[in-house]
Amino acid sequence: MTPLTPASVWKEMVAGNQRFIDGTPLHPRQDVERRAELAISQTPRAALFGCSDSRLSAEIIFDLGLGDLFVVRNAGQVISSSVLGSLEYAVEMFNIPLILVLAHDSCGAVEAAVRKDADPDTLFPPHVADMVSDILPAVVRTREAAGVSQGEPVDSAEVGIEHLRDTISGLLAQSELIGQRIADGKLAIVGANYRLTEGRVISDVIVGDVS
Repeated sequence: MTPLTPASVWKEMVAGNQRFIDGTPLHPRQDVERRAELAISQTPRAALFGCSDSRLSAEIIFDLGLGDLFVVRNAGQVISSSVLGSLEYAVEMFNIPLILVLAHDSCGAVEAAVRKDADPDTLFPPHVADMVSDILPAVVRTREAAGVSQGEPVDSAEVGIEHLRDTISGLLAQSELIGQRIADGKLAIVGANYRLTEGRVISDVIVGDVS
């Protein structure tokens, strides 16, 4: 079997996403034989760290099958110790060549952070408040870059893109293992946004070589 590379895996995911958009999915590796094969071991092609939003189903939107993706999700794709540990596990144990960090439009976590910035007295349950606080810096930078005063409308789509970039920066800053694998050319990170209506995944940040 030809070794997987960041470029080959990303090319496969882009092709699968296009099939999903076109309504012509192949539904690969989803049969009984595949299920039995995976009971012995797993060899995921990529790791995906994305938002928990129910409208973003990782394997479906890339037309992939059982065992193809090592998936880590939380609301707003916020970096945490458990997220870092899970992604490092995928890199170390499975030698995955690609990490996809996937955001999406109309993200409730991002919109909550926008509300919190506009009205600091807005209250959330304690753990939701922790999540929102991690997204707030992206809100502030987006608002200030647009010359918008606090309390005035902020483009949540732009905040989502800014937060996606923060997530990738945090991942690189906090994981020596991931940074080293990228430096060695064995791993790449793609930061992308998923468009709910169209179903398209659009890359925004690329770290490493996926060409």
